[in-house]
Amino acid sequence: MPRPSPTPPSDPTRPGLDWVRAQAFLQTERDRYTHDNPGSAALAEQARQHLLFGVPLHWMNDWGTPFALHVEHASGAVVTDVDGHTRVDFCLGDTGAMFGHSPAPVAAALQRQATRGFTTMLATADAAAVGAALSERFGLPFWQFAMSATDANRYIVRWIRAATGRRKLLVFNGCYHGTIEDVFVDLIDGQPVQRDSLLGQVHDLLEHTVVVEFNDLPALAAALQGGDVACVLAEPALTNIGMVLPDPGFWSAAQGLIRQHGALLVLDETHTISTGPGGYTRAHGLQPDALVLGKPVGGGVPCAVYGMSAALAERATRAKQEAPPGHSGIGTTLTGNMLAMAAMRAALEEVMTPGSYAHMLDLASQLAHGLRGVIAQHRLPWCVTQVGARTEFQFTPEPPRNGTQAGALLDAELEHLIHLGLLNRGVMITPFHNMMLVCPATTGAHVDQLLVALDEVLDLMCA
Repeated sequence: MPRPSPTPPSDPTRPGLDWVRAQAFLQTERDRYTHDNPGSAALAEQARQHLLFGVPLHWMNDWGTPFALHVEHASGAVVTDVDGHTRVDFCLGDTGAMFGHSPAPVAAALQRQATRGFTTMLATADAAAVGAALSERFGLPFWQFAMSATDANRYIVRWIRAATGRRKLLVFNGCYHGTIEDVFVDLIDGQPVQRDSLLGQVHDLLEHTVVVEFNDLPALAAALQGGDVACVLAEPALTNIGMVLPDPGFWSAAQGLIRQHGALLVLDETHTISTGPGGYTRAHGLQPDALVLGKPVGGGVPCAVYGMSAALAERATRAKQEAPPGHSGIGTTLTGNMLAMAAMRAALEEVMTPGSYAHMLDLASQLAHGLRGVIAQHRLPWCVTQVGARTEFQFTPEPPRNGTQAGALLDAELEHLIHLGLLNRGVMITPFHNMMLVCPATTGAHVDQLLVALDEVLDLMCA
């Protein structure tokens, strides 16, 4: 998913780095990538003839490579490109394949369902099983489906506005909730500003969207004081601007404030599902009124879910019953299609298991420990943050506490340099900042390969 593109730091030397040497390294790595990937180069040229920006989705150009890498196949924790190179994948579709590429139970479920129909706009036994599994896992009794977490966020906000009669949405600065337009509001020098990069938006988002800093309880209380906020839509920990963890006690106090002022809490666990089988919500005892989960819940198949408390479901049902007849605008024809239901059932019952998480969390801890060692060896003033199976290093000695602090640390030029160096050494990490995921198929040898590659890259860049 797209990240903000801040201006690189004004100091071209970057603390601990030899920037002249790093620029020479970048040119060498670009030349190496071009030489080693002629098949991708040819396909990129072919794609430019008919695909806007030369790729199926313009975010695919964010890797910082001279041209788009083209994949032949992906399995488990490994991606093989059209030139026959295999790479250990710590990006994992930027969470879409968080449980590995083509997990066997999901692949088998899709094969079975492929001969039984793709979509009918009718219910199936799989749908009932998925609803029960979600309720048991996350503690919310009622669920609906979407094709992406973006849509799931859009739908739950619509339901809550209808149920409460309130119009305003509150988000945290630097949040990520897909491309739901309402959240594209930032704090600039303490003032809310509609994001300039939001293309084609014609309505003023500031009329109905309130933004405050993460971990700022006084600001949250002040924003809720007016009694006009329908819901707070939040990641349990920020993951898009660079990872930002909640302060101790933040969520306990925040939930109290939200309820005190009659608003509802929606937790978007699309990224923080890396924490454990029940996400950050269950691991830390949070009690949201609604929860959203996208990408990984179907093993990489396009689908998403959103759940509601019994009280919210009752209010939402009443709002629908009292509305004039006609299309609600909530949902799409392919929502809850048979393929997605089969994939989700297999993922929830056989892939997203406690055993899988135990393996992933242990490896992620090993990775975080190893990253700290490599960074310390090169005397770089960087920190490492972990949220379950998700790990990230950031260009600061101390982890940021809010979106403004995290955004100021982003350095797209330095990130792309590191990422390209890793890519050429058989390792992929997420192209947006420095995020890494491990999956059930990731091994200790894979982690070691990443650490060795990073050590080599930093050695060629440091003073």
